[in-house]
Amino acid sequence: MIERVIRDVREFSRKNGLYEKRILVLFSGGKDSSLALYLLKEAGLDVSALTFFHRWSWRETLNWAMGFTKKLGIEHYLVDVTDGLLREATGRKGPICINCKKVMLWNAKWFALNNGFEVLAKGDNANDKIIGALLDQCKGDIRLCDIPRIGVPFFRPLIRYTAEEVERLAEEAGIRPYRMYEHARRRQWREGCPLQYIDREEVVTEELMDLAYRVNYEVSKIARARKVRVSVRVPSFEVMCWDCNEETLGEVRRVVSRFGGKEGETSARKAEE
Repeated sequence: MIERVIRDVREFSRKNGLYEKRILVLFSGGKDSSLALYLLKEAGLDVSALTFFHRWSWRETLNWAMGFTKKLGIEHYLVDVTDGLLREATGRKGPICINCKKVMLWNAKWFALNNGFEVLAKGDNANDKIIGALLDQCKGDIRLCDIPRIGVPFFRPLIRYTAEEVERLAEEAGIRPYRMYEHARRRQWREGCPLQYIDREEVVTEELMDLAYRVNYEVSKIARARKVRVSVRVPSFEVMCWDCNEETLGEVRRVVSRFGGKEGETSARKAEE
């Protein structure tokens, strides 16, 4: 299957003149963006990677991402967006991801324009929420969107493949990103950063961002050891888990209590919910 997809990328790229352009992939180090980067490299395109990080990013996943691009022989740019994220997010209500994506999108645009890149690429797949999104306000084939508001076209080589198909393709390509064993917001592996676990409608502060990182970093150690998925919302200290037994929940709650949560009052949301 992977060879067929690479052939499709080559054919699409030839038809749309992408072999004459420099392409910059927005690379988080997750499975989707890793696969997109791999496919473009294997298709012979002129591709580089751009990774945004901030003070609360998982360092383990960043290290994995750097090793992945080194193995592929791809130029990899790292940009710290901590200051911009603080300006956009603090004082506003969650979810913080909306503000973070805004910071990253505009930083990506200007980074591309200032460094000679003519196309931006993303790892969006067919399961991602796309109705009404900026990247779907485009004419023709949604794999390549020329958006006037951005000024740089976006290439999405995976947008016609489901999350399940992306899983199979990544496995075939031998792509196995580092996992923090987060609960995430979907049944598929959709990890991101700990700031997504700030309670909805909570006014975001720098202290709350620090708390979200610290408590979720500690519970991720338990999750990795037990091969379950756990995250904790703050400041409510709601424990969210996939496949946790009572022993695991007890261990997580003891960690939570060290950060101010009351061990007996934390709730646990099971996978079936």
